[in-house]
Amino acid sequence: MAAILASLPPAVITGLVLAGGRAERMGGSDKGLIPYLKKPLIETALTRLKGQVSTVLINANRNHTNYESYGYPVIADDNAAESMPSYFGPLAGFMSGLQHCQTEYLLTVPCDSPLFPLDLGSHLSTELLRGQFDLVYARTEDSAGHRWNQAVFCLMKKTVRLSLEQFLASGERKIDRWFEKVNSNAVLFENEQCFANANTPAELASLEALAYLEAQNKS
Repeated sequence: MAAILASLPPAVITGLVLAGGRAERMGGSDKGLIPYLKKPLIETALTRLKGQVSTVLINANRNHTNYESYGYPVIADDNAAESMPSYFGPLAGFMSGLQHCQTEYLLTVPCDSPLFPLDLGSHLSTELLRGQFDLVYARTEDSAGHRWNQAVFCLMKKTVRLSLEQFLASGERKIDRWFEKVNSNAVLFENEQCFANANTPAELASLEALAYLEAQNKS
């Protein structure tokens, strides 16, 4: 009989939705508030994430009142240091999430990938516990066999905060380079479409079409 692999209970995980980017390819619109299936993208992210965690934080650098209407704390990028200006990128959102996280673990997702797995947290936490890692992140493989890191879909221990502080203070900002400095590993997910994101209006339209198609197939 195969062993049952353990995963973390949602009670020990805080979720963080990253909605703090400039969205330049969306014309500078606040991406989390852009309609997807007639609702803001942030709503879909919150709906898919909240069952996987004990509480949720929203990382946003503008329109805080709009985001606060969903009933969760809204936190901006930590830009106290000159080397960490607003819109510094996802790692600044990670940093703010770690600073406000009240649980042992933090699970991060972007606001613009409305199909991410409903069992993302359990899969990532199973690998984190199996290998006693400090951080794990999603990875996909395309039809040609190329593997792609989906690095903003990440589960980390709160204890990585010091490492991230030092990394950002040095002027670094690339996620993959920080992952190399902590005890991390990737988890391969079979369905790459689950991690598709809406960087442009055309990509958003494609995601809506895919969602409609999936709904029809289930009906």
